[in-house]
Amino acid sequence: MNPEFSAQTLSISAFAKASAELQGVEKLSIFSRLMEESDATALNTEVHFQAQGEMRPDSAGGLAAWVRLKAQTRLPMVCQRCMGSVEMEVQCDRAFRFVATEALAEEEDENSEEDVLVISKHFDLLSLVEDELLMALPAAPKHPSCPQPVKLSVADADFTEVEADKPNPFAVLGQLKKGTTD
Repeated sequence: MNPEFSAQTLSISAFAKASAELQGVEKLSIFSRLMEESDATALNTEVHFQAQGEMRPDSAGGLAAWVRLKAQTRLPMVCQRCMGSVEMEVQCDRAFRFVATEALAEEEDENSEEDVLVISKHFDLLSLVEDELLMALPAAPKHPSCPQPVKLSVADADFTEVEADKPNPFAVLGQLKKGTTD
């Protein structure tokens, strides 16, 4: 990591003006919300991230602070098909434009295609890393091909045999109807 900048308390303006780069590796255990999405084998999982700051021209003719964030991890999750453990590659690569106030960020975020955040002297980049990786999670993680055969049938063979011995209630009603009309 760059000794001038800290991922937990990043001065966005200084970071962008310096066109600085910040990269690091953190244990998944510091990302509590990501930990909730993983299975029990995730304790030693690493999250890699890289941020690049820059100043770009804005629509008013000035310069705006931008940060490009890349993050990735291999998150152990529960396969929704076989219920076993599956490692999912989770990654993000996004750029964020920073503005002066929350009100301006809300207004511009609605009216532009860019991701807009509020500039800060103590911005928590690791929270942004966690947010972006959470949004990149698969809705239903599963193996391309599960290691164990998956039972895809919900019927129990013993249950269907018992059902076959039981008379259909509508057939019984049909017999009753025939007996009353004769």
